[in-house]
Amino acid sequence: MRQWILKIHPEDNVLVALTDLKAGEEVVYEGQTYTPAEFIPAKHKFTIDAMPVGSHIIMYGVLVGVAQQDIIKGGLITTANIKHASNDFMSERHAYTWSKPDTTKFEGRTFMGYHRTDGSVGTGNYWLVIPMVFCENRNVDVLQEALIKPLGYGRKKTYELKAQTLIERIKAGGSVEEVLYTETESDTENAIGAKVFPNVDGIKFLTHAGGCGGIRQDAIALCGLLAGYITHPNVAGATVLSLGCQNAEVRILEEEIAKRSPNFSKPLYILDQQKTGTEQELLDKALRQTLAGLMQANEIVRQPAPLSKLVIGLECGGSDGFSGISANPAIGYTSDLLVSLGGSVILAEFPELCGVEQNMIDRCVDKERAERFSHLMRTYNARAEEAGSGFYMNPSPGNIKDGLITDAIKSAGAAKKGGTSPVVDVLDYPEKVTKPGLNLLCTPGNDVESTTAEVASGANVVLFTTGLGTPTGNPIAPVVKIATNTTLYKKMNDIIDINTGTIIEGEETIEQAGERILDYVIKVASGEVQVSAVRHGQDDFIPWKRGVSL
Repeated sequence: MRQWILKIHPEDNVLVALTDLKAGEEVVYEGQTYTPAEFIPAKHKFTIDAMPVGSHIIMYGVLVGVAQQDIIKGGLITTANIKHASNDFMSERHAYTWSKPDTTKFEGRTFMGYHRTDGSVGTGNYWLVIPMVFCENRNVDVLQEALIKPLGYGRKKTYELKAQTLIERIKAGGSVEEVLYTETESDTENAIGAKVFPNVDGIKFLTHAGGCGGIRQDAIALCGLLAGYITHPNVAGATVLSLGCQNAEVRILEEEIAKRSPNFSKPLYILDQQKTGTEQELLDKALRQTLAGLMQANEIVRQPAPLSKLVIGLECGGSDGFSGISANPAIGYTSDLLVSLGGSVILAEFPELCGVEQNMIDRCVDKERAERFSHLMRTYNARAEEAGSGFYMNPSPGNIKDGLITDAIKSAGAAKKGGTSPVVDVLDYPEKVTKPGLNLLCTPGNDVESTTAEVASGANVVLFTTGLGTPTGNPIAPVVKIATNTTLYKKMNDIIDINTGTIIEGEETIEQAGERILDYVIKVASGEVQVSAVRHGQDDFIPWKRGVSL
């Protein structure tokens, strides 16, 4: 049965409006009647009692703000009458127990994946072309133009066809009004032709703006990130273009590869332009070696693998006031299911864990992990503060408009993505996941930077929740888009894969949605379902320079 309001935690002193509420409209929750004193838009919150200046605002059972003005009983909380506040935290852990979910439905289930010699299993099979430095981006672009369509990976884009039609209309003397308003042929996307290598999902070209000119730590981090992609289970091999004089040296890349995969055996071709000579010679070698590598990659086929071989990245972007009560806790339950089955999950976006640090610390399996998490959080926030923009500046205008008034409110809901299982490891960017269970990875809240990092750490599928809508994807890992509300799901169904607005509407529980999501993940991992981001070629890739990024 659908409810109109929600009290998320017994200790909360504000309620969430699940639909627009009129001033004076009586609403009932768990036998108690509440009356908003003013119009409360859906996704926003109103006070249970009057709150004088200085009163603590509690949501999800934690401190999320402080009243800056007197707020009447039933009053809407806004950026004008409250400000961000969060509880301090200690490295010491409190007692924590975890009740595993029932995994009977998934026991013995498998997915069809690509088995690698290091024991990992991919959900895709890609070849990479990577520059060590931005100076090589043009050569990467030349290779992309030369290879994509002939190999059968290109598509006749909808808007190329539309533009062609409109240009012909202009040439024929059409008016501005005809160009603006006259219908064109139906939008379609057509494959260029059959793939030359049917067992290779694609060849991906990862250009970037780094590799030189920054601090040496940036170069080392970039090499670690690129090594994460080269050694990734979704990658069969790579072609790497180096200029030869950049800070991101090939030597560093090889060291980072060895850290992640000591017995690395994938085909890897590294070309140095300053050693090779002319551009023509470089590109000729790169073409030949890439095609030879694709021939080897094509020999790999999907085979059954246990669900313990799944590594799921947990991400959110374009969040709204429903994120923390529908999509995020739903994938949190998915996370707990996978952890119980021996798999791994990655919770990142450290600026969006502000206010729930103590909960994460309590869940750490030992003192070492707890202290590392505490150190990373304090150091990151201090650097942000030095730049004049602490974690409290994280919520975007879209977040605020849709009910996420403070960073602590946003964070308390964002943390729900990580479920309730123990934290087995805490990783700094761009370290690799090595332990089954819940892993915390230090990244910004920036959607693409964080998703890029999670995949580098080993995520072979990413679950991405959104309340406002975002097309974010990744070159080598499927990014499953999950809507927090049905309105978004219907409005932007070309980029959204799953709807959890059903939770808000009372049609299913968080647990039921979490199981449904895991079922979907298994199909995606097996290549049975192509997610929207893959279908649209949404290959977002942004390395994080360890400066301040929220």
